[in-house]
Amino acid sequence: MNAVLRSDKEAITAILQQVGRLADEHFHPTEPAPPSRYVPDDAFADLPAEGWGALDVLVQFRERYAPRMANSAGPRYFGFVTGGSTPASLAGDWLVSVYDQVMSGSTDSVAHFLERQTLHFLKQLFGLDMAYTGTFVTGATMSNFVSLASARQWIGEQHGVNLSEDGLYGMPPMRVLSATPHSSILKSLSMLGVGRTSWVKVDTLPGREAIDVRALEAALAQASGPVVVVANAGTVNTVDFDDLQTIGALKQKYNFWLHVDAAFGGFAACSPQHQHLMQGINLADSVTIDAHKWLNVPYDAAMQFTRHKSIQVKVFQNQAAYLGDPALMPDSMHVTPENSRRFRALPSWFTLMAYGRNGYREIVERNCAVAHGLGERLERSDEFRLLAPVRMNVVCFSFRGETTLDEIRAFLDAVRDDGRVFFTPTVYKGTPAIRAAISNWQTGEADGKLAFDVLLAVYRAHALKISV
Repeated sequence: MNAVLRSDKEAITAILQQVGRLADEHFHPTEPAPPSRYVPDDAFADLPAEGWGALDVLVQFRERYAPRMANSAGPRYFGFVTGGSTPASLAGDWLVSVYDQVMSGSTDSVAHFLERQTLHFLKQLFGLDMAYTGTFVTGATMSNFVSLASARQWIGEQHGVNLSEDGLYGMPPMRVLSATPHSSILKSLSMLGVGRTSWVKVDTLPGREAIDVRALEAALAQASGPVVVVANAGTVNTVDFDDLQTIGALKQKYNFWLHVDAAFGGFAACSPQHQHLMQGINLADSVTIDAHKWLNVPYDAAMQFTRHKSIQVKVFQNQAAYLGDPALMPDSMHVTPENSRRFRALPSWFTLMAYGRNGYREIVERNCAVAHGLGERLERSDEFRLLAPVRMNVVCFSFRGETTLDEIRAFLDAVRDDGRVFFTPTVYKGTPAIRAAISNWQTGEADGKLAFDVLLAVYRAHALKISV
């Protein structure tokens, strides 16, 4: 064995202790790290011929790189829709690497049972029928991809073609009806070979991002064959929900696959205040829900649920004698693109066991209360205006008066450089805007108030540079 490798094997306890020390410095800093920061690249170093050993590498990392990390898992990172890592999920995530399980079998480790147990918990949390089967994937993009791949296979079978065997050649174009699809839906359509232009935009309700169901029914009536409908359970700009119950009822009249993108909006089911928004979810053929958003587990983790596992297996089965028979084994590698899979479920199991249904209800309701408080402050101000009602945990707003996306970006760069809060830009119905997405387990009312104070201070400091 290489001498440095042998030394590290003998020093594993000391190595892990130093990792713990570095983690402790992150969680209890002398100066809090900003939620985001601009970090220019260094010049590339050359690969050393002789290794340094893990302890010396930890010293170098601590001195050169740790001070430039961002606290994107902290309570005032309001960009995208990003959670953090609950203490229990962090413990679980560390143990994923400690045990480093091979996730290609079903009975060779308890890890496989724990994954299925975690998915059972999640179906209960989200109010999904036990008829759904689920699997863990890397994120909402891959969950949407897996679901649309299954929908594509289903479309083929409606035409008498097994697309997983014979391909798309000669097939009529696949059509995907949706009002406000997430960008990952279009990315998935590109990766699947059916193309972004297969999306047929359906009108929204006036002043909303939710689909106009009458317009959807008109589009379904005009369809020349089976189609896919992608419904939203929480849009990224305004957390708007399509009427899942009414859309699902249309399946009695029209032939379509219903996919529900509930990446973070699915957590509405955790709260009695919001769970009505998820009525009709069990009419879906497939569902996307993210874990590294409101579940607050480390990247990367999401779930994909389906009512049609047999269709999904046709797409993703991996046929090799040494991998076992997909018809007999519930291996997740036969229902997702990945053969090599991390034990991604363990952090979710830890956090669900640690905090339970009531813990997640409290997180959801507290985050939503912070968002509503921030929205009220913005609407009362002379500098900002809401572009949509605050429905759950996202605040969509802009300056009062006309502005450009470049001005929004310049303003948000200044907010980032202030170092206390972080937001991302967007465009809502043609208006350049700012999004505050609040989904971190630590975020409280004081963070919402501070966010408003920072926005106001930066705006006033840069007023002459903002043409409003």
